[in-house]
Amino acid sequence: MVSIKTKKEIKILREGGRILAFVLHEVAKNAKPGVMTMELDKLAEKLIKKSRGRPSFKNYKTSDDKIPYPASLCISINDEVVHGIPCGRKLKNGDIVSLDLGLEYKGFYTDMAVTLPVGKVSKNAKKIIDATKKSLDKGIKIIKNGVFTGDIGYAIQFYAESKGFNVVRRLVGHGVGYDVHEDPQVPNFGKPKTGVQLKVGMVLALEPMLTGGDFDIILNKDDWTWKTKDGSLSAHFEHTIVVTKTGADILTKI
Repeated sequence: MVSIKTKKEIKILREGGRILAFVLHEVAKNAKPGVMTMELDKLAEKLIKKSRGRPSFKNYKTSDDKIPYPASLCISINDEVVHGIPCGRKLKNGDIVSLDLGLEYKGFYTDMAVTLPVGKVSKNAKKIIDATKKSLDKGIKIIKNGVFTGDIGYAIQFYAESKGFNVVRRLVGHGVGYDVHEDPQVPNFGKPKTGVQLKVGMVLALEPMLTGGDFDIILNKDDWTWKTKDGSLSAHFEHTIVVTKTGADILTKI
């Protein structure tokens, strides 16, 4: 069921969103060649706890998952789309890395992701990062009371495909706030005037996931990491927003 958050609840979500944005910004500054992904995870968890929050992804599990997610930060590299597990793997010059982080603060949840170049990257890598970030901007820009989730998906898909990229179909954005994942689903593809109609006070996590090749993805043997089936690059950006009468208010910003 789709929930509407109160002004008091949105105020807490805004506080949590600012903390999350700050933490992810600090972690991103440390995503350099030679850094182990587990080091970034430890930093994210340390900063979240210092801010009196809780990493909402750690030990997260749905009924479909075989094992709980073992870390605080999802770190996905190159052809990994989302949910990569931090380990002793080191970032290399030329990689692109997606950092996806969730926070529980005073009982409310926010979610955010960015994709970054590691050192000097290829023109194609720069292009997919830029296109994914701008596709999120396109989706956010059309949000207001009365539009449909299909309108958001169409805006994201149209822009992504106009730049020569595909959007992932098997994974979508979602409602957020009372829990890590809530209704409604917010696909990054679709047709205008279809899906769920937005109302003031709805809180959504928009998260375009673009691929440089086909949109088909596969689940890695670790049961968490999703990768492009054809090995093409993938990028991911995400913001938590609240629907207003006239637009979308981004909660995950400093």
